[in-house]
Amino acid sequence: MVAVAAPRQLPLFFNRYKRLVIFAGIVLVWLVLWLVFRNVGTLALGAADLTPLHRWVNDVNDAVGASRNSNPVFLYFFNEIRLVIDEFVTFIQALIAQPSFGRPVPVIGWLGVVAIAGFVSLAVAGWRVALLAVAGFVFLGLQGLWQESMDTLSLTLAAVVISLLVGIPLGIWAGLSDRVNRVLTPVLDFMQTMPTFVYLAPLTLFFLIGPASATIATLIYAAPPAIRITAHAIRSVPRTTVEASESLGATQQQTLVKVLLPSARKTIVLGVNQTIMAALSMVTIAALIDAPGLGKTVVKALQTLDVGTAFNAGLAIVVLAIVLDRVTTAATERRTLPRWALFGGLGVTAVCVYLSYTYLWAAEFQSDVEIGSSIRRGATAVTEWAQDSLPVLTDGFKDFVTFALINPLQALLAESPWFLVALVIVALSFMIGGVRPAIVSAVCVALLIATGLWQDSMITLASTLVATIMVMLLGIVVGVWMGRSRRADRFIRPVLDAAQVMPAFVYLVPFLALFSASRFTAIIAAVVFAAPVAIKIIADGIRAVSPATVEASTALGSSSWQTIVKVQLPMARGALTLAANQGLIYVLSMVVVGGLVGAGALGYDVVAGFSQGQLYGKGLAAGVAIVVLGVMLDRLTQAAAKRWTN
Repeated sequence: MVAVAAPRQLPLFFNRYKRLVIFAGIVLVWLVLWLVFRNVGTLALGAADLTPLHRWVNDVNDAVGASRNSNPVFLYFFNEIRLVIDEFVTFIQALIAQPSFGRPVPVIGWLGVVAIAGFVSLAVAGWRVALLAVAGFVFLGLQGLWQESMDTLSLTLAAVVISLLVGIPLGIWAGLSDRVNRVLTPVLDFMQTMPTFVYLAPLTLFFLIGPASATIATLIYAAPPAIRITAHAIRSVPRTTVEASESLGATQQQTLVKVLLPSARKTIVLGVNQTIMAALSMVTIAALIDAPGLGKTVVKALQTLDVGTAFNAGLAIVVLAIVLDRVTTAATERRTLPRWALFGGLGVTAVCVYLSYTYLWAAEFQSDVEIGSSIRRGATAVTEWAQDSLPVLTDGFKDFVTFALINPLQALLAESPWFLVALVIVALSFMIGGVRPAIVSAVCVALLIATGLWQDSMITLASTLVATIMVMLLGIVVGVWMGRSRRADRFIRPVLDAAQVMPAFVYLVPFLALFSASRFTAIIAAVVFAAPVAIKIIADGIRAVSPATVEASTALGSSSWQTIVKVQLPMARGALTLAANQGLIYVLSMVVVGGLVGAGALGYDVVAGFSQGQLYGKGLAAGVAIVVLGVMLDRLTQAAAKRWTN
């Protein structure tokens, strides 16, 4: 009887888990062939070696530099754009950051800037946020980083103004026109998929290093949220409201100005908030192309492993980000300020601006009143204590993840023949999504080979996959907890919101102190950077599961574990795949930034391309490889999400 039942059960098992069995078979064959052909055909390239493509890009860069002041395209297009943006950034810096107009100090000194920040916050967000803004800006001065902070703020404001001038009209147009929305959506998807590093190298080719390139890179990164959220806000206005306006004889322009924009105001302000946060994050990273400000201080400190200085500058970035975030977030709620408070605040602000223009003590933050040196010494002391006292914990965790996850996956990807990895990627893509994802993966693999950085790409891919696995494990544990407990959600969500405000650079500092410079440091920083968005998506997905379904499961005797595993997680699979998609994109961008702290591979190639002229072509090729990896992973996770949810 057993002999008869076994053959029947095997086909049933195979049919039920057909894809899983095929997947396991592909991996098993891969492992066997890896053992046979290990380190054969890996397309390895030394750190100082260049391919013909890299040399050609170097030659193009040299040719562009030689013809920059004679080629009409540069004379009447790129140079003019650079000049206009430089003038705009310089004007804002002259107001609040740099000595200008023959004066040893800016036009508006620290006291005036603090007063303006307080008054604007009071007018749009209330007195509590105004106090936070005043305290935050004063703290920047006490850190001894006033000028660096104002340089960062100047670049951020310049980029935000241009982003909104471009983004909001485009968003309104996309909100009103389905055709425009269909055209813009893939462009915005591509812009938001690209890691921040990728914008920098091509822009330096056309606009040189400096504030202009930094502002344009920030514009490219910060404009998509403004466009996308504005379009969503316009489309979210109830159709009945628009029809009522049109039935009363309103023109299209009157409907837009008096109905659509006021109704979408709150969501549009949220788009402004996201644009500001994106701009601040990008401005700090743009220090790699000589953008002034706090980012440059952090980069120099990371390159010299000076944790104290990096922590002080990183703390200033966090403070600036929190102030800007709280002001714009609070501005989404309509507030009416008493007339006496408005005019009184305006009068006090005018007096402070006059004092800061006239008197040196109100213009230049006093260097003898500072706590930055104490913060630096404290951070350095804590770093030394952690490195001396916690190596058992930190090194143990680091070694476990390195030897159990990173090394095996990196060896499999980077030490297999390139054609074997290519076949596996295409085969798995076909299993996951069908013909179209397989074609996309095949094209991406071909482009990775063409960049000449195949092995570095595989090392970066290994780090990205390991970090994403850790992000999803953390996201599921914490997200399920938040989704099932309102109390946990109220406690954890503000922490996640604050974590999402911080620019990517900031995450490197504490882990550099704990784990020194290594690829593991970059991976852990990427996990912490990407985890908040994954956790929130999963928590919202768990909470969206019908309470009636959960109650039915409980009534049938299911334990909490069974309800989570067999009901809530399967029904929230759309949220899980979205979390994996977003986690991959965030992780990839952060793993590349980790090139500053020893991550190696593509991140190092990009950083080296900025700092060493002879490696410019290689750095640009590394940027292309990062984009290709991002596109491939994004399309695969989207295909997996579509198949799973269907």
